[in-house]
Amino acid sequence: MTIWDTCAVFVAGTGAGTINAVVGSGTLLTFPVLLAVGVPPVAANVSNTLGLVPGSVSAVVGYRRELAGLRTLLLRLGVAALTGGVVGAALLLTLPAGIFATVVPVFIAMALVLVMLQPRLARRVAARPGGAAGARTSAILSAGVFTTGVYGGYFGAAQGVLLLGLLGAVLHEDLQRINAVKNVLALLVNAVAAVVFLFVAHFDWSAVLLIAAGSVIGGQAGARLGRRLSSTVLRAVIVVVGLVAIGQLLAG
Repeated sequence: MTIWDTCAVFVAGTGAGTINAVVGSGTLLTFPVLLAVGVPPVAANVSNTLGLVPGSVSAVVGYRRELAGLRTLLLRLGVAALTGGVVGAALLLTLPAGIFATVVPVFIAMALVLVMLQPRLARRVAARPGGAAGARTSAILSAGVFTTGVYGGYFGAAQGVLLLGLLGAVLHEDLQRINAVKNVLALLVNAVAAVVFLFVAHFDWSAVLLIAAGSVIGGQAGARLGRRLSSTVLRAVIVVVGLVAIGQLLAG
């Protein structure tokens, strides 16, 4: 890489770490930059996945206060996320590139609708017998997190938006706490996918290190920014980022 390439990847990593902590979709920033500096697509994907893991850790640490009292939920959904991430990583290594290109924009659009309707949906879930803790609701949520994990392990762009839409529609929690849960689940998916890739894929280690360094800084900045946003503003940011993600995926 040239000095300008190095700067571009580091800045993209910082921006991605910030965006991932607040909403998700940081991959839509780093992945095109890696391609632009000459990293092959598959190597760019796996390098990006590994590089963003430290940023996800940073975001989780930044949102640790919002995770209080959610240990049981995180353990249950964490298993689903880890399993989905492994499946998604395996699919990346076996399926043709871009296999999800036609369906992902639809998924993101559905997630945005759920995000916008989240307050009303959460109230309805809480009003049912058993509320958000009902067995049927729990099973549906775990299945949804698994499916999102499959997508996240495969590519990951807008994984955060999908998780926020899903979690917000089911959990009777404040959006900030839902965002904190999203950060943990996204971290687990990216981490387990990165472990799989370590054994079978080729990395561009300079890109990994640059994205990692930038995303750690961005993760802390994003956590501070996201916590200061009201639920209404945060919901608006999620929708804007999701629409941009749909536009980029359709244009690609």
